[in-house]
Amino acid sequence: MGSDQLLRASAVCAGDFTKTPYIPVYASLSMGIINCYCQLVDPEAVRAELRHLKSLNVDGVVVDCWWGIVEAWTPQKYEWSGYRDLFGIIKEFKLKVQVVLSFHGSGECGSGGVLIALPRWVLEIAQENQDIFFTDREGRRNTECLSWGIDKERVLRGRTGIEVYFDFMRSFHMEFRSLSEEGLISAIEVGLGASGELRYPSCPEKMGWRYPGIGEFQCYDRYMQKNLRQSALARGHLFWARGPDNAGYYNSRSHETGFFCDGGDYDSYYGRFFLNWYSGILIDHVDQVLSLATLAFDGAAIVVKIPSIYWWHRTASHAAELTAGFYNPTNRDGYSPVFRMLKKHSIILKVVCYGPEFTVQENDEAFADPEGLTWQVRCC
Repeated sequence: MGSDQLLRASAVCAGDFTKTPYIPVYASLSMGIINCYCQLVDPEAVRAELRHLKSLNVDGVVVDCWWGIVEAWTPQKYEWSGYRDLFGIIKEFKLKVQVVLSFHGSGECGSGGVLIALPRWVLEIAQENQDIFFTDREGRRNTECLSWGIDKERVLRGRTGIEVYFDFMRSFHMEFRSLSEEGLISAIEVGLGASGELRYPSCPEKMGWRYPGIGEFQCYDRYMQKNLRQSALARGHLFWARGPDNAGYYNSRSHETGFFCDGGDYDSYYGRFFLNWYSGILIDHVDQVLSLATLAFDGAAIVVKIPSIYWWHRTASHAAELTAGFYNPTNRDGYSPVFRMLKKHSIILKVVCYGPEFTVQENDEAFADPEGLTWQVRCC
């Protein structure tokens, strides 16, 4: 919209907002402005886009800093030149920047058709050891991000997953510390999972998932399986060292499975053990990464993105939330433990919200409840 159209639209919807907090507005820059060699592709096009955004009175822009671009070729060799040029142009327009540190690859829905893989040296490791990736029950690997099973395993050229993330964050801080001190960089969002969100990659379109499928558990790489065996042994039930064998497939419905149906195994002794372990891995990953993020960024505002997995929320099991790592059936609050961990690290929460077009229909086969989920998250 042009600035004149925007003003007319706001006048139509005007209300008395004089006593409400100011809400800053940030616009995401397109993904393709930095190429795979970390070069700014078209500086003048960026200037034209920023000039237009400035005319609309936005507060700033969102910029994705991709691990797969910056540390693409050699471990611990970081190339920031394209981002340095980009931030310099943004500074000319006196806009602020929210930086997103993206530790995942892109190329699926919402990527604008731009393919950004994980670093080449990581993919070389994967040729010999594919268990560094999340794996479903059929043994299919998801190469979008690293498995949380290697957070403490030295399988990345002598480093653990957590050390790799920390080294990247520390490099960013050393490179752009002055911009944070000047106030140009207003916040840093840390990617924690699939699509940069805090969740397992339980619903990947490249595996054939389509809404409203319940998704699949992603715990079948050997490192996650080793952790599961250790947890089962500690409980004295080694036969629990397995994933559910009746949890369906990516596009199953809750009632079609023995695990997620009403009265299903998700609420059995084994089911509760498994879901506690599965969600616990997510919470442990959050704690480790954010502990080092707060150390690396030295007081900067840190943001974490939480998904709204609202389909099947009006069933007892909340199957899609369970496969994504949120142990949140109707008889248990699965978000409070996660938010307590985020609060421990003084994190700003970014929650995906949905508008009126997502209101639930009477014949909704997905038993979706975006408003109910939003209400629960806000209460937490």
